[in-house]
Amino acid sequence: MSEDNNIFIGSKPFMNYVTGVVMQFTTNQASEVVIKARGKFISRAVDVAEVAAKRFLVNSIAVGNINVNSEEFTNREGRQVRVSTIEIALKKL
Repeated sequence: MSEDNNIFIGSKPFMNYVTGVVMQFTTNQASEVVIKARGKFISRAVDVAEVAAKRFLVNSIAVGNINVNSEEFTNREGRQVRVSTIEIALKKL
């Protein structure tokens, strides 16, 4: 799978991410798209996956593997922090 099929969830408007997922499947003919998010954006990633699969691409894609993990890094204040991550794979049926 190429790196182009990853959607990283952040603070842009919600529908931008849903449109990105739909475009990957329709325009780029991707067989799989992975939605990735960290921290407070995890719930938005789940919503993007659900809206794309159940409203826009009904009966054409399904949720595949879901990977949950955590990353540790140094924040701006120099403290070690751990943040949760999620990867949701959407597969073409």
